[in-house]
Amino acid sequence: MPENITKKLERDAKLLKQRKAAKVQAKTDRKTSRALATKNAEKYAKEYEAADQTEIDGKRAAKKAGHFYVEGEAKVAFVIRIKGINKLAPKPKKILQLFRLRQLHNGVFIKLNKATWNMIRMIEPHVTFGYPSRHMIKNLIYKRGAGKVNRCRIPLTDNSIIAGELGKHGIECIEDLVHEITTCGPKFKEANNFLWPFKLSSPLGGFEIKRHSFA
Repeated sequence: MPENITKKLERDAKLLKQRKAAKVQAKTDRKTSRALATKNAEKYAKEYEAADQTEIDGKRAAKKAGHFYVEGEAKVAFVIRIKGINKLAPKPKKILQLFRLRQLHNGVFIKLNKATWNMIRMIEPHVTFGYPSRHMIKNLIYKRGAGKVNRCRIPLTDNSIIAGELGKHGIECIEDLVHEITTCGPKFKEANNFLWPFKLSSPLGGFEIKRHSFA
């Protein structure tokens, strides 16, 4: 047999072996990541249940003692842009760019502190905002969530997309991402920057009155 054909067969056999090994490794990794995601989801469910029960117990104890129960202040707000670019002053325009609200009906999560509160007050006529519940955050990310991968908008259809970008921060699956946003954890900035601004639909039947930002 000619030497070039022998070399080609050897190379092909080597490549086939590598492909098979990579396939087996990918399968193992997928299985491990799925098991980890399930374990984390169960852990977070127990954590949420305990937090809800603590709140219920606090309310009952306060009612029994004749006091008021004051819930903790919200850590995260969801801000939606409701006005376009016409007659927009430079300062609000810059703040909307910093919040990544470049299009109408774009929505983003914002970590609430003194600085962001001042910025929200400055753009209040152009946005509407509220404090999202855990259920709402989960629904938004599952139904409308998209990630930023190489500056491209990629819908979150697989945990591997999240693991590839946020694995180094300990966020491996969609449940980790939801938990980080809900609890406003230490890696909130990285998780929020990874999420592409949510592209929402306009309200059914239109806004009743746009100049009231709490509509």
